[in-house]
Amino acid sequence: MPNYAERINYLRERKLAQTREKIEKEGGLNEDDYGRVAPPENFTWKPTPNHENGSFYGYEGWSSNFYDLLSRHPVAVDPMDAFAGKWMFFLSRMKGPIWPPQYGYDHLKENIEKYNIIPGIGFDAHFAPDYEIGLSLGWGGLLKKIEEYRIKNAPECAAFYDAEKKTLEAIQLFMRRTVSRIQELYVLEGDPGLKQNLDGMLKANINIITEPPKTLREACQWICWFNMVSRTYNRDGAGGQIDQILLPYYEQDIAAGRITDEDAVFFFACLLLNDTHYYQLGGPDEKGKDITNHVSYLILEGARMINSSCNITIRVHEGLDRAFFLKSVQYLFKNGNAWPRYSGDKALVEGFMRCGYPAELARKRIAVGCNWMSLPGLEYTMNDLVKINMAKVFETAFWEMVRGKKYSTSILWDIFARHTVTAVETTGKCIDFHLTYQVHNEPELVLNLLSHGPVERGLDASCGGAQFYNMAIDGAGIATVSNAFAALHQQVELNRNISWEKIIELIENNYAGTEGEYYRSLMDSTPKYGAGNNAAEEYGIKINKLFTGEVRGLNKVYPGRNFIPGWFSWANTLDFGRALGPTPDGRRAGEAINHGANPSPKFRFDGAVTAMSSIITRVQPGYGNTAPIQLELDPGIAGDDESIQKMAAMIWAMFEQGATLLNINLIDKKKVLEAHKNPLLYPDLVVRVTGFTAYFSMLSPDFRQLVVDRIIAGTF
Repeated sequence: MPNYAERINYLRERKLAQTREKIEKEGGLNEDDYGRVAPPENFTWKPTPNHENGSFYGYEGWSSNFYDLLSRHPVAVDPMDAFAGKWMFFLSRMKGPIWPPQYGYDHLKENIEKYNIIPGIGFDAHFAPDYEIGLSLGWGGLLKKIEEYRIKNAPECAAFYDAEKKTLEAIQLFMRRTVSRIQELYVLEGDPGLKQNLDGMLKANINIITEPPKTLREACQWICWFNMVSRTYNRDGAGGQIDQILLPYYEQDIAAGRITDEDAVFFFACLLLNDTHYYQLGGPDEKGKDITNHVSYLILEGARMINSSCNITIRVHEGLDRAFFLKSVQYLFKNGNAWPRYSGDKALVEGFMRCGYPAELARKRIAVGCNWMSLPGLEYTMNDLVKINMAKVFETAFWEMVRGKKYSTSILWDIFARHTVTAVETTGKCIDFHLTYQVHNEPELVLNLLSHGPVERGLDASCGGAQFYNMAIDGAGIATVSNAFAALHQQVELNRNISWEKIIELIENNYAGTEGEYYRSLMDSTPKYGAGNNAAEEYGIKINKLFTGEVRGLNKVYPGRNFIPGWFSWANTLDFGRALGPTPDGRRAGEAINHGANPSPKFRFDGAVTAMSSIITRVQPGYGNTAPIQLELDPGIAGDDESIQKMAAMIWAMFEQGATLLNINLIDKKKVLEAHKNPLLYPDLVVRVTGFTAYFSMLSPDFRQLVVDRIIAGTF
């Protein structure tokens, strides 16, 4: 039988092959790598609609189609893997029209289009489950819980409980079908070692169909099943504080002599290969004491073994085990696959406390998404779903100023501020609309099971079942807008290098011709957001204050909801740019806006990491979500122990300055350029695209270009 290292290498190569197959069948995919695999060529399935428009909605529509899909879903078992199962579909992308037409929102669409708002209406929600609910009860215990609360609650909750029961039965059926496949392979397997592995896999899966997991292998397999079915249902990707969750199972197995550390590392590697869920390691407990433990190290080692796309976050706080932190930095540079990333406990906890929550609760809110935090099992959020293209808000204001024929940056700011108010008000109305009607569209039948409240109350998490409603609203384009204001202020008003009439004419014509290029270069030469102590940065701080204040003001309009501002564009950077005409900073029509809170590419040419991190820490909204710092570093800068120590000190210093989340790419410029021309040259090249990691070859050509521009222009 192959040893663990050989098995991991095989599983890693298998994942690469599965990714190539997805690319060949589906083209570029500008999102998380996921653990999803392409279905067999001969498999076909279509959902059964319960609406005349050909889509399905509500408790009955979702539970029936989920059950039918899992009853037919191809099963996957690999004798080399520690765990069974692979998922292949997003049910939420197979349903037809997303939103039920009887709940119309035409009254919101004019402003949604005007400000290029991504309203989140009908979108898959992003919030974290509490794995410990499921691990303590098991699927059978969850069924009993459903029946217990069905009796306690009123008959009008019957549809909720019927749907949840059917959801659980679908999951158990999927598992039983997979168990049958394991049994078939066990009989056929000739290698004694792999036969033994299949025997362990079989027993673990049989045990957890109805009973709570009792061993580390069973707990990891249970988590794999939950991740696979929640992904299948509606793309959920939030994990949890995985080193704490799995610690008791590890300790029990070690004490009983059932496993060794080598076994545990293999289990953790297979868990991470199963899917790129977001997991947090390290950090403080409720009282602030560090929770880093031996399992934290073993999970990090498992990630090192797979050396693939991964979404592990290290929570940096004053009491963090420094040896663990240093090892994580070593792995970041040694593997060069953009993991781990780092979150800043101090700024995040203090920010969430500004929302009125105690420190003990704020420390529970962990990094389990692209840019976002979540209280596992306690809140319903729309993290990384709702976004306002602030560059479009600026464009709307600019052309209103032009129509008024009175020109100044002061007048433009006043109009921009007024449109920001309207854009945020519209976004608040969109979120309120979603919360009112989402249960009739896409109830959270899987995540409800691992949340505190929905089952107990008989209410979906989207409409009263959750304990907290922390609604995220992200702004996008802060650097683009700041640079535009600064260019007008300096080149038109201060230096008088160009008149208002001329710049308006040039923008109308997208800087066409030789003259247009001359003035475009002039506007582009204005000191930019991120270059340090200039007008663009002052505008950035001013824009952040305006945006943050308006988002927080929604709390007064919608009592019981907590609106949290952030700066993040995710993969919408391209689409937001396509919706935008030319801007006064020299940006041409259709070009991408800046990424998140980062400066635009070519903002500065002297390699000043501190200048970039400085402005991003200064525009943190400060209420518990993040405005990430995205760093592109040359892997050659940290080749020895001394360099690693310096990089670790730099990371630590950023969080002391107030950073909330740090994503780091280590990319050789020559390699990424070659991979862009021919992705097949480097099929295992991993980049952190925004908050997520993905194989570079998996991205669409235009998105690869965006990443290349960012890396080539910004690598330090």
